[in-house]
Parts: sequence; C-alpha cells; structure tokens
Amino acid sequence: MSDEQIVLREDKDGIARLTMNRPGALNALSDAMIAALGENLAALETDRSIRAIILAGNGKAFCAGHDLREMQAGRQAPDAGRAYFADLFGRCAALMLQIRAQPQPVIAEVHGIATAAGCQLVATCDMAIAADDARFGVNGVNIGLFCSTPMVALSRNIPRKQAFEMLTTGAFIPAARAQDLGLINRAVPADHLTGETTALAATLAAKLGAAVRIGKRAFYDQLEMGVAQAYDHTAKVMVENMLWRDTEEGITAFLEKRPPNWQP
Repeated sequence: MSDEQIVLREDKDGIARLTMNRPGALNALSDAMIAALGENLAALETDRSIRAIILAGNGKAFCAGHDLREMQAGRQAPDAGRAYFADLFGRCAALMLQIRAQPQPVIAEVHGIATAAGCQLVATCDMAIAADDARFGVNGVNIGLFCSTPMVALSRNIPRKQAFEMLTTGAFIPAARAQDLGLINRAVPADHLTGETTALAATLAAKLGAAVRIGKRAFYDQLEMGVAQAYDHTAKVMVENMLWRDTEEGITAFLEKRPPNWQP
C-alpha cells in the first residue's frame, strides 16, 4: 500500500484494519482524513466478509484531533469563518455517527496520544484497547477552544464529573485511568497492543455476523429509550433474531455439542 494513502486498509480473516496514515501531523483529522475514513467505512458497510474493524494510527500517536493549521487557513480564506467551521464540525459529527451506525463493531487501537477530536474518536468506537503508556485528553480549553463536540461522546462514556474535569482543565489522563473510567476496555503493554486488539477483533469475527449487526444497532437504539420502551424494542429484535435459520442452527449445534454450520 502506498505511503500516499491517508488511510490504509488491510483485510484478513474477517477483520478490516484501517490505519490513519498521516504520521507527520499525528494523524490529525484534516478534511482529507475525515473524508477518507468516511469513504472506507462506507465501503465496508455492505461487505459481509468483514465482521470486525480495527481503527489504528501510524507514527507516534493515534490521533491529535483536528488539524489546527488547516483550521487557521480556513479561517483566513475568503468568505470563510462561520460557514467553514460549521461545515467542518458537521462533517466530523457525521463521521462519528457513521461509526456508531456501522454494522460491524469498530475497535480503536490507541497508542501515543488521543487528544480532542482524537479522544472523541476513541469514545465513539464501540470498544478500545490502548497501550499502557497512551494518554487521553480533551485539551482544547488550553488554547481557548472548549471541546464541545468531543464532549458528546466523552460524556456518554465516562462519569460526568470526571468528563467535566477533563474538559475544563485540559489535562491528560493515563491509560490506566482511562480504563478505570470506562473510556477504554483495557490497557496493555505497548508491544502487545496489536496482538490484543487483533485477538479481540478475531473473537468478534468468529460470531454470527448478522447477530452482531442487529445487536449493535439495538444496543445504541435502546440506550436512547426509557426502560419500558427499551424492553419492548429489544423483545421485537430478539423475536426477529430467533426466527433466523442460522440462529436455529446455532442453538441446535450448542445442544448437540458441535460447532455451528452457519451460512456464509
């Protein structure tokens, strides 16, 4: 794969590995990066051979947030200002929503730093594994820009007082603290990071893809509902799931103590 590609894709054993490839800019979410990530996710959406996605970054960092140089240039461009920034943050939000709506689980593989919109990216992914020396922050307040859009994903991952402290102090937290708060699933030695992330993705890829897809959608849908409505909704999802041929085969295989023979 060419070094000129801003996002690299590698498929193996039902897992797609998307690697942000702008190491000189710490994989900042430039206009091109946002577009490339969106295009790759869109291509994977209907690829039934892919049952899990890993999102990683090349170089010294996972992602340093928005590209501040590009943002400053946009501010200076003719007829820019409010419209430019509204478009930028709108496209970034659309990418985050796309990850949430992605049929396959998306796992962030985090090393170095994940700051501002990079931390938002981690919080948005369905799961995250980080190197034990990684650091996380929503640091915009340090330059006078409160991380309001990263706050949406962050505050839905960790307790509100801890989220507010991160947002208002601009301080980094280490991977161990991120794990305690629930921002990541676990922290592992840096030299085990890729192996641990790949092992988790392989576990997911071994499941019935259709069941994981319907389950991921239901997971996020029910979080927005009251308890009674959530039970009503998820009961309907389970009825649909139970009527599948592959689910019947999975239950039969379990009872007969053999591997399931699921259709491709």
